[in-house]
Amino acid sequence: MKALFTALFLTLALLAGCTPGEKKAAELLETARFEEKQSNLEHAAKLYNAILKKYPSAPSAKEAAARIAELQLRKPS
Repeated sequence: MKALFTALFLTLALLAGCTPGEKKAAELLETARFEEKQSNLEHAAKLYNAILKKYPSAPSAKEAAARIAELQLRKPS
């Protein structure tokens, strides 16, 4: 529980200094991470792709691209 509050605090601190687009991208990234942890990989991939499409220059885009690549590696043939 303490780790959850720490992660939430750090996320909020990072969002405070962001532009509106960066903030939205960061929110989408957090949602995609949650979906991935819940094994909802299809929805997570859609969210990661949305970040890349809508906010390609946001700091979150780099991680979104990495997560998409990882998900594709895990995809059954």
